Order: sequence, then C-alpha cells, then structure tokens
Amino acid sequence: MMAFTLDDLDAIVAARAGAKSDASYTRSLIEAGPARCAKKLGEEGVEAALATVAGTKVELASEAADVFYHLLVALRARDVPLADVMAELERRTAQSGLAEKASRQ
Repeated sequence: MMAFTLDDLDAIVAARAGAKSDASYTRSLIEAGPARCAKKLGEEGVEAALATVAGTKVELASEAADVFYHLLVALRARDVPLADVMAELERRTAQSGLAEKASRQ
C-alpha cells in the first residue's frame, strides 16, 4: 500500500471542487470566495498552534490535517497549483533556512 500524499489530497480537493455545492463542503468554501477560505485556514492554523502547545500528538496530527486541507482549498480558490508551492519549497531548500530568510530582508 502506497502512502497518502499531498498530491493525493490535492486531487481529492480538485474533484470535490467540481462537485455541486450542496453535496461538497469543499465546493461551498470555494464558492464563498478567497476571504472565506482564508478565514477557515486561519482558524485551523490557530487550532494547530494551540494543539502544538497544549494538545496531544493525536490532536496535533488532526489539526495539522485540517490545516493541510484548508490550505489546499485556499490555493485552489486563488488558482495557485500545489506544484507552484512545491517548486518554491524546492528552491528554498537549495540553501540553508537562515540564508534564505536573510535573503528576504
């Protein structure tokens, strides 16, 4: 059995984005617009941060899954392919994190 990947999740988000909004939470979020997607992403990010500090490993894993899902929905709402994000991460790994951060200042 192959491991589930972000590409797999992205494909599911894409499929659900094409469904009818009354049958798909993903579609209803995208139809509500980028601001609604951003709000949900922010809420899930806060919940993940709180779970990092005070939650169990299971709670943090669950909240992290919510963050990944809502991030992919937000990217789709703005027509940003996951491949673009992965390319940016690949570009950044060509140097150390400290050097990359310094280059942004």
